[in-house]
Amino acid sequence: MTLSRTKAAPKPRPNRGTALSNSRKQTKHLERPIEDHLEVTKTSTRLPQVGQPEVRLLPLRALKRAAKNARTHSKKQIKQVANSILRFGWTYPILADEDRRIIAGHARWEAAKQLSLKEVPVLVLRGLSDAEKRALALADNKIPTNAGWDRKLLAEELGELASLLPDFNLTLDITGFEPAEIDGLMLDFGNSEHDSADASCTIAEQPISRRGELWQLDAHRVLCGDACDQSDWARLMGSDRARMLIADPPYNVQISTTLGRGKIKHREFAVASGEMSPVEFTDFLTRWMRLAAHFSHDGSLHFAFVDWRHIGEMHNAGHAVFGPLQNLVVWNKTNAGQGSFYRSQHELIFVYKNGDGSHLNNVELGRHGRNRSNVWTYAGVNTFRKDRLDDLTVHPTVKPVALIADAIKDCTRRGDLVLDPFLGSGTTLLAAERVGRKAYGLEIDPLYVDAAIRRWQNITKRDAILSTTGQTFDEVTAARSGPESST
Repeated sequence: MTLSRTKAAPKPRPNRGTALSNSRKQTKHLERPIEDHLEVTKTSTRLPQVGQPEVRLLPLRALKRAAKNARTHSKKQIKQVANSILRFGWTYPILADEDRRIIAGHARWEAAKQLSLKEVPVLVLRGLSDAEKRALALADNKIPTNAGWDRKLLAEELGELASLLPDFNLTLDITGFEPAEIDGLMLDFGNSEHDSADASCTIAEQPISRRGELWQLDAHRVLCGDACDQSDWARLMGSDRARMLIADPPYNVQISTTLGRGKIKHREFAVASGEMSPVEFTDFLTRWMRLAAHFSHDGSLHFAFVDWRHIGEMHNAGHAVFGPLQNLVVWNKTNAGQGSFYRSQHELIFVYKNGDGSHLNNVELGRHGRNRSNVWTYAGVNTFRKDRLDDLTVHPTVKPVALIADAIKDCTRRGDLVLDPFLGSGTTLLAAERVGRKAYGLEIDPLYVDAAIRRWQNITKRDAILSTTGQTFDEVTAARSGPESST
């Protein structure tokens, strides 16, 4: 096999076909018949003589499409091929006959056109009949699809690459796997330590965290701050921008009169705990939504929980910031709550799209097994189970980790940033940890900041770090819990 240009020119330019431009010694080695590289026994069949195969750099415009090419390629796949060529170079030449008609490699040809390349490496095959060319075209495309995967090993490989690739400014997209496929594999063979993610922790009487403090939880961040304060957003986000937002803002309902059946006593929320008029509550929602939009990518999806009493305020605020609804999701709880007349068994989730960009769709009508609708059925804390009061102890409106994790998987990729401006006891933090995303959270109440950190530490067995001092949460707790500590 030889490597040459159209007019038997010397070595190809070093910036073209790097995977094929080897040393002169290697090229000479390839000039030997391919059979010489095989261990041929007396009983083996020698390869057919189809002329001396050669790899040549040919003008892209000189190649012609096959008369009958049954293989189809979506625009998305062509882009994947183009990205691979940009990153790794040409690892596999186009196959063509002596008339420069493509036998196999139409996707690479289209990708090269998309990249505006002038020349491409072509393996020229001579002496094949028309029937052989057509058979090879089918075989070249079909035989690779007959392979399978060791799913456990594949999940391990993807998991390791998810940590390694960001160092090279790459994501798992470069592998060609869809986000939903990756999530399915990672969760099928993931660590079982997350099974207890819904486990709660107790709320301390005195807070450890303080207003304005930023905690680093590996890739996650938690700031004790106000969702309506732009300076807090700026400190939390820096130059980063969110691919998705999940918000469970206070519903402007007095907590003491609605939750716990009297068995659990909660402090009222710091804001919007029944003290606002409808106009004031709408203004509150609008202010944090505008900040969320500013610190999010164009095309990001924003999910906001609300109860039936405040549909009007949520709609008015959301429409003012984002425009029309993208969808309205119903969280269908497995048990009804308390109340007169009709007992409430659902919460609503308003879904908006930020800006004009397209959003990521990992559901794709169930293409990768994610059969999702706008009715989500998950147990609420009112489900009759022995630990339900423990959940209510940590936070009055706690959400299931699985509900948030599934929503995250619907519209983000692994490594993407998910934002929660009302972090509460940290459900979004745990959900993001479970599915390999980064979570940035704001929480105005330091007691809930502490609860979120403790839940994350209990699950991961890792330490949260105070950004200003480098101390662990446990070290800060010890320092601030002593008799000489100041508040």
